Formats: sequence, structure tokens, C-alpha cells
Amino acid sequence: MALTATVFKADLQIADMDRGYYADHHLTLARHPSETDERMMVRLLAFALHASEALQFTKGVCADDEPQLWERSLSDEPLLWIEVGLPDERRLRKACNRARQVVLYTYGGRTAEQWWERTAPELRRFDNLQVFNLPPEATRALAGLVGRGMQLQCTVQEGQVWLGNADETVLIEPQCWLGVR
Repeated sequence: MALTATVFKADLQIADMDRGYYADHHLTLARHPSETDERMMVRLLAFALHASEALQFTKGVCADDEPQLWERSLSDEPLLWIEVGLPDERRLRKACNRARQVVLYTYGGRTAEQWWERTAPELRRFDNLQVFNLPPEATRALAGLVGRGMQLQCTVQEGQVWLGNADETVLIEPQCWLGVR
């Protein structure tokens, strides 16, 4: 019997002072059986950092030709392509050739650092790629916020991000590995 995705609902209030973006989003997230709570929350964080009316979650883990999130033009061309994790260079090259802007959020501590050491020389040639690393203690704490129905608030100011619920707030300071912050 095939395992199915678990559905989570999130009401997300965003106050992004760096971008001047203030909005409430009612999101439905499908967590693939192979996906951890930590990874799902990194996807949610990526949404919060790039939120717009046009930004959408995709089939993600289930689709090789789609990112985790994207924003498409009216003519269906990818404008913003957001990946999460440690993809191979080929996947990022394909994304950079298809989309105007590509953003990658890595996480995983030492594993992410080793991936970066190995992959950075190839990735530095892409002008439209930004790579951010998330501290492991922050992403683990994000996983602690997971619930089937989440009420979350996200505040972004001067590159710092606070994401939390009524009981707990997590401070995330993404480290820019590549691209303009």
C-alpha cells in the first residue's frame, strides 16, 4: 500500500520590514512521506521570505522538473525558482537556465558545509543564483513548531527572521553563501 502525503494547514502572518511586505496567507502544505518536519518547515520559511500573491508551492519532492516553490509570469515562465536542501549542480544549472532568479536554502549543519565545499566552484558561475544556509539549531527548532493546524507569525528585519506561534519563537539568521543579500 502506497503511503500518502500528510496535509498541514498554516495561517501565516508576515511582517517583512526588509521588503515592505505585510500580509496574511492561508496555506496548505503536503508533507511527502519521505519528507521530515524540518524540511517542510524550511519550505514554509522560504515561502515567508519570498511571499507574494503569485508565489506557489509545487509538487516538490514528487516532481523532478519543478522546484519547491515558484512564481510564474502571466505567460507561464518561471520568474522565481526556490529549492530546499542539497540538490546536485545539474538541477541548479537547469533551474538557472529556466528562471530569472533561483534561490536555494540549504540546511543540515556539517553535511551542508561539505556539500557547499564540493559544489561551490560550479555554482559561482550562475549570476541569477542565491544560496543561503540555515543554522541547524534553528531548523531543528522550526520542526518543533509543526502541528496539523498552525497559527504562525513571521517577522523579518535586517536579515533576521523570527518565526513562531503563540508559545515559541525561533530566531533564524540565514547565512548568505552566494549572491547578493
